[in-house]
Amino acid sequence: MMASDMTVPDMTAPDPHKLRALILDHAARLGLDAVGITKPSAIANAVPRLMHFLHEGRHGDMHWMADTAERRATPTTLWPQARSVIMIGQSYAPLEDPLQALQKPSDAIVSVYAKGKDYHDVLKAKIRSLAGEIARIGQCDVKIFVDTAPLMEKPLAAAAGLGWQGKHTNLVSRAHGSWLFLGAILTTIELPCDPPEINHCGSCQRCLDACPTQAFPAPYQLDARRCLAYLSIEHKGHIPRAFRAAMANRVFGCDDCLAVCPWNKFAEASREAKYAARAETDNPPLAELLAIDDAAFRKRFAGTPVKRTGRDRIVRNALIAAGNSRDASHVPAIISLLRDGSPLVRAMAVWALARLAPASTLRALKARYFAAEADEDVRAEWKFTETQPL
Repeated sequence: MMASDMTVPDMTAPDPHKLRALILDHAARLGLDAVGITKPSAIANAVPRLMHFLHEGRHGDMHWMADTAERRATPTTLWPQARSVIMIGQSYAPLEDPLQALQKPSDAIVSVYAKGKDYHDVLKAKIRSLAGEIARIGQCDVKIFVDTAPLMEKPLAAAAGLGWQGKHTNLVSRAHGSWLFLGAILTTIELPCDPPEINHCGSCQRCLDACPTQAFPAPYQLDARRCLAYLSIEHKGHIPRAFRAAMANRVFGCDDCLAVCPWNKFAEASREAKYAARAETDNPPLAELLAIDDAAFRKRFAGTPVKRTGRDRIVRNALIAAGNSRDASHVPAIISLLRDGSPLVRAMAVWALARLAPASTLRALKARYFAAEADEDVRAEWKFTETQPL
């Protein structure tokens, strides 16, 4: 997110090397785990990869990525006066292996990054404080970015030495594994740059092998249209049938490719208390999400990334998880959702019932609800239950 320009007093700017040392010191005192500096021109090689990703349509319905592609090419398109990019990382490494939750189908899995307070707010506050010090001491202008502007943060972080982009396309750090939130400060002062980190993936491809939907066409390439993180969070429509079983009990995101990275063994649990899992978001009981209405959803997930996805999509995902659970005790709650106001929810209620309810119950429900159903996608789910084994 872009901050307004910061006005600074007229003073003699310190030596860039001394300013760099001051930046690192202040960042450490703010609890930031990784800081590196690079030039705005350092990511030219990332642009062809982005264009290939977009040309292949692998961004799915994230149309904003194509709309902002030209501005992503270099930070100077966002701010021509930028001379240095300060990349910041903060660890959100979990205490436990998040993959263990897949063994508890009665729980709804929420991605590690979304279990605590929204990192955009936490990291932005820290970066704003750091940027203010840079502006004051360095007699320069600064702008801050935390994910919401068209900035290629992962390539910039790799160029600044924070880590390298692994075969799963995410940043990997030798110190923090795959668990770094990223933000950036652009500044008008030229600072000494850090060397880029070299790639340490070697022949390992655990992240590729772990993907439940084979979302990686090749190492270092991602097809978001097959990615459960994209499908469960960003995708606004019906999740394709081919990927529903693979979702298991994931209702917000997927950590599989991150969690299996061998470099995680060096990552200590995050020191930031605000990223710690809250009771409301720490893989809540699936039954509670099946019963949640919009007001309860907003209250439960206030201040977390989950809230932005909205109640309807979370219940859509919870119904898929229920259908995968083999737990028929969910059937009454699912039946009640056949009357939900959202066609996303109603369609997935049909799918879940087809996996859990006896055939006689399903036939009776179809006789009751099908004729009155106006949405073609929901009607298609009812028809699908007649012709295809689920």
